[in-house]
Amino acid sequence: MAGHKNHDYHILPPSITPLMGSMSALVMAVGAIMWMHGGHVSPEKANGGGWIFFAGLAGVLFTMYTWWSDVVREAHAGDHTPVVQLHLRYGMILFIASEVMFFVGWFWAWFDFSLFPAALEFADGSATNLVGQAGAAAAETWPPKGIEVIDPFGFPLLNTLILLCSGTTVTWAHHALLHGDRDGFKKGLWLTIILGVIFSCIQAYEYAHAPFPFSGINYGAAFFMATGFHGFHVLVGTIFLTVCLIRAYKGHFTPRQHFGFEAAAWYWHFVDVVWLFLFVSVYVWGGWGAPVHAG
Repeated sequence: MAGHKNHDYHILPPSITPLMGSMSALVMAVGAIMWMHGGHVSPEKANGGGWIFFAGLAGVLFTMYTWWSDVVREAHAGDHTPVVQLHLRYGMILFIASEVMFFVGWFWAWFDFSLFPAALEFADGSATNLVGQAGAAAAETWPPKGIEVIDPFGFPLLNTLILLCSGTTVTWAHHALLHGDRDGFKKGLWLTIILGVIFSCIQAYEYAHAPFPFSGINYGAAFFMATGFHGFHVLVGTIFLTVCLIRAYKGHFTPRQHFGFEAAAWYWHFVDVVWLFLFVSVYVWGGWGAPVHAG
């Protein structure tokens, strides 16, 4: 019969959301470039770039909200057949794989700087200013001479335990949902979100009291970029799980259909694993032998 659906897929209706999202991303990128580089020309352009950046960011956030709202409506309408759910899982797996490669770049930079520290000193001598008069000698060690490192068995170890606990609570929430225990599902989500917020607060405190700066030396730049992007992913994962908690109170998710929460749980476990590598590589191995900051 003409127009009869004889497949497991659903045809999406026309939507302006993809165009809106791409244009917002372009505006955000242009604004960021103007914000970062406009100050070299005039302060007015730098300030204008900031407004353009946040306008683009607002458009991107609005796109995320409307697009994912459409996906939720499609799920409740029955459009997410087993085949569609399978392909959504493939998409999430590929997204996490791309995130893995993103962090591979930061780990590569960290190990490059640490295993070949002779390339540490900048051409303008800014590293020498931080490590004292030793100059070339300081550039041959890692961490560089003259700086203190964060004690890995203080707040970093505490944050490691917090994330490991959060991995167990999100797994508890998943198993509770699979067995129809919605109360346990909500409690597991609450605990995971609270642990994520505590982790972010501790990391913010650690950054505020870090004994080395972000700029001027590769150790600080590599440290803050690697751990900072992980912290950003923790923030995104916390928001992801918070949305799942709100949907849980609205009666969303069933033992047979809950990919939205499953994707959030996968993402959270990925964040946990990345932190374990960061803790071992950056905090423990990367600061081995250097004086520990007492503050």
